[in-house]
Amino acid sequence: MSQDFPNRRSIRLKYFDYASEYAYFVTICTYGRMNLFGQIMDGTMVVNDFGRIVETTWHDLPNHIAGIELDEFVIMPDHFHGIISIVVGAGSKP
Repeated sequence: MSQDFPNRRSIRLKYFDYASEYAYFVTICTYGRMNLFGQIMDGTMVVNDFGRIVETTWHDLPNHIAGIELDEFVIMPDHFHGIISIVVGAGSKP
């Protein structure tokens, strides 16, 4: 593997069991907060092709990651929010 990337400090809590049954609120922002996922029109979010990719990928996550359940999510022009729950005993430690 290439050593072009610096070693980064882990932002995980040292003694927290991330495999425990918890719900996690996840936010992912676009680079530079660019409006890549769609736009707000008349107070309603209208997703574009990239926004639809985010939505499709969100729904497909349980097919690729064992032991998770998806809850509510929202796509905004420059970011995404979602709630992921870990199901105890269903997957391995992340």
